[in-house]
Amino acid sequence: MPVRSVLIPSAAAKMAVDRLGIKPAGGGEMRVIKIEIAKSPQEQAVGLMFRTELADDAGMLFHNKAEREITMWMRNTYIPLDMLFIRANGKIHHIVANTEPHSENIISSNGQVAAVLEIPGGAARRLGINVGDVVHHPLFGTSPPP
Repeated sequence: MPVRSVLIPSAAAKMAVDRLGIKPAGGGEMRVIKIEIAKSPQEQAVGLMFRTELADDAGMLFHNKAEREITMWMRNTYIPLDMLFIRANGKIHHIVANTEPHSENIISSNGQVAAVLEIPGGAARRLGINVGDVVHHPLFGTSPPP
C-alpha cells in the first residue's frame, strides 16, 4: 500500500509581520493585534491552515486593493477563528465568530469589503471588538497603533 505524506505549506514562513490597532466605535482603549499579512496568492491560499494555536493578540490579515464581496472557508484549518470583514476605510462591517474547523461551508462578508482579519475563535468577544469599530493600519489609510 503506498504511503501518502502531507506537506505543510511554507508560505507562513515568508509572510510580512506587522501590528494593527482596533479602536472601539464607542470610545475606549485601542486593542493591538500582531498580524501576519497574506499578500501573495500562495500566502492567501494557505492562510492559517495547519496551525494548531494562535494567541488572542495575533491574527492574519488578507487585504485587497478594492472592495468586493469576499468569501472564505475553513478547509485544513485546525482552530476556530473569528473573521472580521473590514471596509476600505478600516470600519469593521461584519464579524463571523467561532468558525468551524475543517468546514468547507462558505463564509461571506455580507457586503463589499477590502479585507478580512482572522483572529482566534472567541477573541473578538474577549477583546470587546464589535461591528463599527475602526481598524488602524496604513493599508486602510488610518494611523498605525502607538
